[in-house]
Amino acid sequence: MAHTPQHPIAAPLFQKRGCGMLAPLAAIYGGVMTLRNKAFDCGLLPTKKADVPVISVGNLAVGGTGKTPHVDYLIRLLQPAFRLGVLSRGYGRTTRSFRLVSVEDDTALVGDEPLQLKLHHPDVVVAVDENRVNGAARLQDTDRPPQLLLLDDAYQHRHIFRDVNILLTDYSRLYPLDRVLPAGRLREPISGSRRADIILVTKCPDSLTAAQADAIRTLLSPRPEQSLYFTTMAYGAPYALFMGQAVPPLTDKALLVVSGIAHPAPLLHHLSAQGAQIKALNYPDHHRFSVRDAEHINRAFEDLSGEEKWAITTEKDAARLRHLRGLSDEIRNHLLIQPITVRFLLEQEQAFTQDLHQRLSIAWPAPKH
Repeated sequence: MAHTPQHPIAAPLFQKRGCGMLAPLAAIYGGVMTLRNKAFDCGLLPTKKADVPVISVGNLAVGGTGKTPHVDYLIRLLQPAFRLGVLSRGYGRTTRSFRLVSVEDDTALVGDEPLQLKLHHPDVVVAVDENRVNGAARLQDTDRPPQLLLLDDAYQHRHIFRDVNILLTDYSRLYPLDRVLPAGRLREPISGSRRADIILVTKCPDSLTAAQADAIRTLLSPRPEQSLYFTTMAYGAPYALFMGQAVPPLTDKALLVVSGIAHPAPLLHHLSAQGAQIKALNYPDHHRFSVRDAEHINRAFEDLSGEEKWAITTEKDAARLRHLRGLSDEIRNHLLIQPITVRFLLEQEQAFTQDLHQRLSIAWPAPKH
């Protein structure tokens, strides 16, 4: 049966999330995180400055705000001016400590998002290390030390100093309307947003108006020194993962959507809007696909009805599926990748670019080139 999801932003925007019986636990967790932040603020916990400018991209909530597409955007924006390095924890990997990412790596060794970034930008140095201070130092010892470092998902990793702190918040779950874990999805209280230099409201609808943006600005109440911008996810033309054949329009095609991301609803909405008849296989975020999963995917594809059928996945999931044993030849011959990129709304892209470069020039008046 075709699955037609509701658009994730159809619910009322300004609606505080419930709390219920988890409120006491949330209060304890929030108190601990508040004390930790105060310890950093007053110097009881150390923060080390790297040898090069550092831009951090992160969020208050767990998962699903679009961090990796925004890091990808920053790479494309900054690569002409800087020799870049990207440092990530490498969530979900089986290895430990510092490791450079290669295009030949498996996600089990480096994590899916670092590998996705490396596949997009083979000439950019990408590394993983749960200790960001150590990772930044190790990158300076490589053959091509970076002149600017991008930290992926590092908002709470305060042991390394960042020159520009970029905070993401999902349009459908703005942090003032959320609650601290476990009552909500926030890793720390909303007071943590004050550390941000730039706030990006992500996954906005294309139709976002200036009046709606003003309402969100009022809700977020950024400080005078904080900049606020709005982005949306743009979907490119699908391409084949394993084969080089041309991809036909998906209108009226039977489509198996395989995803292991935090919030697949926007992707499903987009594909449904293209006229595809979709069946969704939704796995947990960062899911490590197994041979049993491959068998499940094979059966689901066989069960699709229609004269022409395809399977499609995200670039993040493709990083994990490309080495998966057990996928049938039929799947491999019909498995597409849906690229997702970031686009600024309300004609803000130039202002963001100028803002970012100005903040870097203030922090590092004479960066090395």
